Amino acid sequence: MEAAEKQHLLDGRRGVGSYTRSLWQDKPAVELAAHSNHYCHAQENPSSHYDPKKERARRQLYVASAVCLVFMIGEVIEILGALLSVLSIWVVTGVLVYLAVERLISGDYEIEGGTMLITSGSAVVVNIIMGLILYQSGHGHSHGNGHSHDDTSQQQENPSVRAAFIHVIGDFLQSLGVLVAAYILYFKPEYKYVDPICTFIFSILVLGTTLTILRDVILILMEGTPKGVNFTAVRDLLLSVEGVEALHSLHIWALTVAHPVLSVHIAIAQNTDAQAVLKVASTRLQGKFHFHTMTIQIENYSEDMKDCQACQGPSD
Repeated sequence: MEAAEKQHLLDGRRGVGSYTRSLWQDKPAVELAAHSNHYCHAQENPSSHYDPKKERARRQLYVASAVCLVFMIGEVIEILGALLSVLSIWVVTGVLVYLAVERLISGDYEIEGGTMLITSGSAVVVNIIMGLILYQSGHGHSHGNGHSHDDTSQQQENPSVRAAFIHVIGDFLQSLGVLVAAYILYFKPEYKYVDPICTFIFSILVLGTTLTILRDVILILMEGTPKGVNFTAVRDLLLSVEGVEALHSLHIWALTVAHPVLSVHIAIAQNTDAQAVLKVASTRLQGKFHFHTMTIQIENYSEDMKDCQACQGPSD
């Protein structure tokens, strides 16, 4: 009897084991079928992972970003190009002054007056032609209909063109100095010390012509108030707008010579139409100062602003 029961238990365990093994053998087939069905479904519907509208929008975004980058580089080159032009003039002038000093100290040099006269004369003519071309390109606007040369019109000049024009003026002065020295040496060869002396004189004139363009470039790089825009005048204009009680955080700077920028916070009285104040302020600022970009934030005036240091009006 006991032997029969043991045999029955052994047969049951074998049955369970064979059933379990059959499940493990069947399970990979089920999983494979599931993966296979999912893969086929993905192949049958490729459009579910590709949206033409999104791809088109992405390409447009890339193009817009590239265009913005090009314009940003152009604005930077405009200012840095002018600065490099001025620095190159200074370097050339420094080399000429060094050579002139060396000649005065040694005194051992010979100058061919005829060759020097022809070369310097040709350089003067070429510089005059280049100067006229650059002057017309930088000043190419009508002189009729009440044209006036105010600060605003001067502010629109391209700094790179101005720097190139100054560069040509510097070369012209240097060539003119050489021409004067060559003329003297051609008839009076014994006055050879005139050559380095003329170099000193005209080098000073060249450096003086570059100071204005250098000042404008540094003003832009340091985000100073641009030429033709008076800080006090802008403040008074904004305070004269009806409904404006106070203003603060007034900032005026320039991205380039032709692109002045303004940002300001305006505090208006209660029950004042903010949109009307914004429109009047923007129109007056644009009409008088020709700002390229303006950011005006409107806020309600509070008596607490009188004691708040951050809300105090701008000072000169």
